[in-house]
Amino acid sequence: MYSYLLKRILMLLPLMLGITLITFVVIHLAPGEPVEMQVAMNPKISAKTREKMREFYGLDKPLHVQYVSWLNRLARLDFGRSFAPDNRPVIDKIKERLPITISLNVVALIIEFGLAIPIGILAAVYRNSLFDKGITIFVFLGFAVPTFWLALLLMYFFGVKLNWLPISGLHSLGSDRLPFVQRLLDLARHLVLPLTIASFGSLAGVSRFMRSTMLEVIGQDYMTTARAKGLSERAVILRHGLRNALLPVITLLGFSLPGLIGGSVIFETIFAIPGMGQLFYMGVMARDYPLVMGILVIGAGLTLIGNLLADIAYAFADPRIRSVKN
Repeated sequence: MYSYLLKRILMLLPLMLGITLITFVVIHLAPGEPVEMQVAMNPKISAKTREKMREFYGLDKPLHVQYVSWLNRLARLDFGRSFAPDNRPVIDKIKERLPITISLNVVALIIEFGLAIPIGILAAVYRNSLFDKGITIFVFLGFAVPTFWLALLLMYFFGVKLNWLPISGLHSLGSDRLPFVQRLLDLARHLVLPLTIASFGSLAGVSRFMRSTMLEVIGQDYMTTARAKGLSERAVILRHGLRNALLPVITLLGFSLPGLIGGSVIFETIFAIPGMGQLFYMGVMARDYPLVMGILVIGAGLTLIGNLLADIAYAFADPRIRSVKN
């Protein structure tokens, strides 16, 4: 087991190197340079000034030289400075936004898997019932409805029409002067719509996936043997069936980690939440290469860590996997 984990950890380095190389080349192939984006609204900027700005940002050098220079800085955990007018270090911008994004998405993951797993189990146990058919309709809606359209619809209905919930930001004006309990309630009201959007589509997919894996497990011989021993149906489902049905779901949980940033772009931008998703969108629009690369490196790292954690969780959930890896 330990040798397997050591090999997987050592494989992360070349994988990360390959991901950064491809990402670096792709974002530089995108039309529009940072200098052009900054001077687009000022036609008085001369060609000489543009060239000096390219030299200042290091864009006048060949692409491979830029990549090696960026890689050297990355080895020292230095993501460089943003191309934005503030010219702040990228790591400082990420530190400001990362806790918000991680907190929101961790809560969304808890809601998503906390609801999807029992819903999937109940849909499998009561297959073809009214509950199962209702969940099927819910799943189709979850896959069919575009996230941004649903967000705008909920904002209009609950925020504009009914005026029940705020539609932007995390705090109301003057909330810092409120008592602690009221500040928490204000934050909770701001989070209702973003968390609903963040978890709705995935909740539908995970619940359906859990239902299908649970149906496969229910028909296995060892489940019949457990019933023949006199165990209650509840014990058979939860003690013998759930553990094996969770194995494929663990993979989904591992792949959900990259979505902490990627999935935040839509709802953070729509709801004006100052997180990593909104920062990434602003960086792409401004062609802020160091900022975009810094966020993508974090996303790639989360992807690799997610895969590793999924393998570890597999080993803990299934003793057969531990014996094979040992």
